[in-house]
Amino acid sequence: MALLCTVSALAQNWKSSFEEALLISKDEDKPIVLVFAGSDWCAPCIKLERSIWQSEEFKKYSNEHYILYKADFPRKKANQLTFDVKEQNRKLAEAYNPNGHFPLVVVLNSNEEVLGNTGYKKLSPDQYISLLNSFVK
Repeated sequence: MALLCTVSALAQNWKSSFEEALLISKDEDKPIVLVFAGSDWCAPCIKLERSIWQSEEFKKYSNEHYILYKADFPRKKANQLTFDVKEQNRKLAEAYNPNGHFPLVVVLNSNEEVLGNTGYKKLSPDQYISLLNSFVK
């Protein structure tokens, strides 16, 4: 049982909808890290996933300091999202990623104002956290 608790404590806390992320952001007064990714075709997105999002340092820090939402745009048929999720992600892209950059990491406050954005950078998880925190003043 202790193993299950440890695993769930370090599990990534990506929200299932942007609305959920926004509500929690307002409630907990935490910034939203909105990630535009192509999980099955974008090489830098996959590198970012492996080197940053899946790192223990990022998981631990983000659980306490950020609200996470990933707007994924997979291309392979096997990875397709539901219509509602696709539509939600399309609307987010119109608002926050009109040029279609992948990956694009947008930091928002609870009023949906952009604090800053970045993409894939060859940084350590701690350096990437510092970069994201530089947007939240």
